[in-house]
Amino acid sequence: MKLLEGKAVLVTGAGGGIGRDFALAMAAAGAKVLVNDIGTSVKGEGRDAGPAQKVADEIRALGGTAVANTDSVAEWEPANRIVQAAIDAFGRLDVVVNNAGILRDRFFFNMSVEEWRAVIDVHLNGSFYVSRAAAPHFKSQESGCYIHMTSTSGLVGNLGQANYAAAKLGVAALSKSIALDMAKYQVRSNCISPFAWSRMIGSIPTETEDQRARVEKLKAMETAKIAPLAVFLASESARDITGQIFAVRANEIFLMSQSRPLRSVHRAEGWTPETIGAHAIPALRAHFYALERSQDVFSWDPL
Repeated sequence: MKLLEGKAVLVTGAGGGIGRDFALAMAAAGAKVLVNDIGTSVKGEGRDAGPAQKVADEIRALGGTAVANTDSVAEWEPANRIVQAAIDAFGRLDVVVNNAGILRDRFFFNMSVEEWRAVIDVHLNGSFYVSRAAAPHFKSQESGCYIHMTSTSGLVGNLGQANYAAAKLGVAALSKSIALDMAKYQVRSNCISPFAWSRMIGSIPTETEDQRARVEKLKAMETAKIAPLAVFLASESARDITGQIFAVRANEIFLMSQSRPLRSVHRAEGWTPETIGAHAIPALRAHFYALERSQDVFSWDPL
């Protein structure tokens, strides 16, 4: 029996890149797949039903079951239609993969309100809308799985991506809240932070030698390398795994840390601004985080 036999899976942003690989891998593992993609540019411009339909056709040509959907995750009512389309097509829904995304990269001091809102709407609001729309179905059947895409841009940091980083760190918190709130219904929620060369990553600037070197490393990381972890998390083999953040970089899988206290200082008589400066900060400073980007933390070549 295949790992996802009998399961119905919804993958947003599945018209290309990582989402396409997820859809194909889920179908190969036996799942029925709703392929959602509105067919925009990387910046979220335009609309094209072609990409979602093409992936659905690919799955069917390989003997699988799939339907295409072109509703937007960025608004509440269309997001509900995505979930309903899966239930109408397959009679149930077992897995939601929140993968849809856009980029509007710009340094924070130049970022427009529209650039901020557009990215938040797709990544963070979109993940909430689709997850929330699926929640009543997961609750009533007392089973279900969410897989959300986060990023080291939010977990660690990156230049020129305040909107994307904020959204992706928000997605990690959303996933943890879902895991906590829905645990009693046997519903689990996890995050994947992918390192892979994709259409979105292809928009990274290559103006400096450092940027060009980073992009060359990213090109070696295939999007298909992310899919096996997603299939595993969607399966019953992962039924006891929830509230976690994983990262995948080529053949490496990381379990990412989550915020916890590092060190504390105590003063029985309480603190003043002066004693904080004289005692607390010197005691804590050794544990301060450097102003690092994701490529500073993951500095070695992908394996």
